[in-house]
Amino acid sequence: MMDGRLVEVDADNWRACAALRVEEEQRRWVADVTYYLCLCTYGGTWHPLAIQLDNDVVGFLMWGVDDDHSRWIGGLLIDAAHQRHGVGRAAVIEAIRLLIAQPDCAGSALSCHPANHAARSLYGALGFTDTGETAEDGSELVSRLQLDDARALARIEGSTTEP
Repeated sequence: MMDGRLVEVDADNWRACAALRVEEEQRRWVADVTYYLCLCTYGGTWHPLAIQLDNDVVGFLMWGVDDDHSRWIGGLLIDAAHQRHGVGRAAVIEAIRLLIAQPDCAGSALSCHPANHAARSLYGALGFTDTGETAEDGSELVSRLQLDDARALARIEGSTTEP
């Protein structure tokens, strides 16, 4: 991301994350960040990251580890004012770079609603392939990026993620 980075959500930036808003027609695809923050705090699986651009929080995503050691990306959203500028694409690449550096990573996975064509197009362009699996409630399709493909994608540009 140009001058962008992924940072842990903390006491200094959680309110900016909670204030993020997507376009009205996108609200059917993503929950409010406050819901995702609760999942991260109380669910035991997810870890929140703020997407910063020039030190402003412009997006959010969370990640988790599945039983098969794949790293899941979830809850990705970019504030409406910062969409269509490559921030989401860059954030996914940066998240993959961060996640594949973890021990025992078996690749990356994510899910989205079948009718969310923008997200499916983005993920497909990054090399994620639909697996035929569905998420737990059956409403979202699972896509995976194999570890070798994730490593190749991670080499596209230099990393700016904070450890």
